[in-house]
Amino acid sequence: MPGPTRQRERTSEDETETEEETGCPECDSDSLVRSGDGGELVCDDCGLVIEEEHIDRGPEWRAFNHSERQSKSRVGAPTTQTMHDKGLTTQIDWKDKDAYGRSISSEKRSQMHRLRKWQERIRTKDAGERNLQFALSEIDRMSSALGVPRSVREVASVIYRRALDDDLIRGRSIEGVATAALYAACRQEGIPRSLDEVAEVARVEQKEIGRTYRYIAQELSLGLEPVDPVQYVPRFCSELGLSEEVEQKTREIIEVTAEKGMLSGKSPTGYAAAAIYAASLLCNEKKTQREVAEVAQVTEVTIRNRYQEQIEALGIH
Repeated sequence: MPGPTRQRERTSEDETETEEETGCPECDSDSLVRSGDGGELVCDDCGLVIEEEHIDRGPEWRAFNHSERQSKSRVGAPTTQTMHDKGLTTQIDWKDKDAYGRSISSEKRSQMHRLRKWQERIRTKDAGERNLQFALSEIDRMSSALGVPRSVREVASVIYRRALDDDLIRGRSIEGVATAALYAACRQEGIPRSLDEVAEVARVEQKEIGRTYRYIAQELSLGLEPVDPVQYVPRFCSELGLSEEVEQKTREIIEVTAEKGMLSGKSPTGYAAAAIYAASLLCNEKKTQREVAEVAQVTEVTIRNRYQEQIEALGIH
């Protein structure tokens, strides 16, 4: 009987696909519903999630008419501000292998070497592009060292491009403006990184970073608000191994003392460190001032001074 035999030889993958298309494998219901974002396939009767990692193979952009669809349609990777050419040029691989992974001949290797050399030369057409290429590579290096997300790198690249277009680089080092742009991006995106932390991974002094940051923030009208010490609390508590109770108590101390006007003119990292030290004592999870100071990169004197001010404001003696 050739017919039934062919039917029994059906693979398990085909059975799985048939089950997902025809009904629920748990209750045999036919009412399968896909979520609005196309992410999950769910049985409407028993609630079983049949498929939860649906890949959206469509474009990441939306278009509402034919002309808009034509203008946005493209191939390749999306453009990015973190590269001087926005990622639109070709890269020649450094591996001396062909498409099948086989080593190429010596003649082809020397040809590829020449092509790579000319590719690097023609990627930048003038001094402005070379400036941008170096600055964006510096931003990428420092972002990796600080562990900030991709969005911060994009914002920092946009800030540097604006500074370059407004001729704010003249008379200043490329590294200084790039570092200042990264610090401004961290503050704009709400990613807590102190000036000391940024200066540690930079190739310029902290004083120059601060001076350049104030200059570009004023000239570009960035309108950045003062840093909230609460933003540093989760990271510092995590590095110190403190509990959620200590973190919550720290937030309360900062909020109560800030309402009394004690935050004005104070370093946010030092203020957060002192509040963490006070909260660790109140919650019986004592950490020494030196341990907290090392994590927050402030001095023990700063912690002692802020700590005394905070406990007096809280009425604790």
